[in-house]
Amino acid sequence: MSQPDIQNLGQISVGVQDLNRATAFYRDVLGLDHLFTVPPGLSFFMAGDVRLMLSLPEPSADPAFLGTSTLYFKVPSIEAAVSAIRTKTEVLDEPHLIANMGDHELWMAFIKDSEGNALAFMEERPV
Repeated sequence: MSQPDIQNLGQISVGVQDLNRATAFYRDVLGLDHLFTVPPGLSFFMAGDVRLMLSLPEPSADPAFLGTSTLYFKVPSIEAAVSAIRTKTEVLDEPHLIANMGDHELWMAFIKDSEGNALAFMEERPV
């Protein structure tokens, strides 16, 4: 059976309830590059090489499409990333070791965005 030739992840969609509030959070708190907004319900950002689309739910949306995914933002220093946003949003847990991967340790910390979605900072720390 053949498989699609997937080369990388091009875009992620995150459902939001208040587009203006969510746009401000991703732009002003996380510092992502805001590309453009398409009224009435879409806002686009760049997170490294991946485009992020914030979207209001469609009135007739199938309930199967109303969930969200957790975004994991790779950072050079997890402690610095959490420190930079600590007064701007809820920190769900402090930076902690997830696993020793042999050549690096995987560290994570989880926060909430303006819409209540869980986000994570992740650091791959050399050992």
